[in-house]
Amino acid sequence: MGLITQILTFPLAPMRGTAWVLDQVLLTAEREYYDPEPVRRELVALERELLAGRVGEEEFDRREDELLDRLQWLESYQRNLRS
Repeated sequence: MGLITQILTFPLAPMRGTAWVLDQVLLTAEREYYDPEPVRRELVALERELLAGRVGEEEFDRREDELLDRLQWLESYQRNLRS
């Protein structure tokens, strides 16, 4: 951008700053949403609950299937981003 353009568009600077902040918030939210690590931690915690007897076999199987499906979807999404 040239100096004249910057001077003429200076009143729009707050809107550009707000747009940048919103873009950063969106990028951070997407990174957190598509991160498979929390799902892996939840699987480990679920197994600990099973071993401690706080969760029954049927409940464990149901929740494990849900988490594994989610993990598979997230890993597939990550692979597609790299392709």
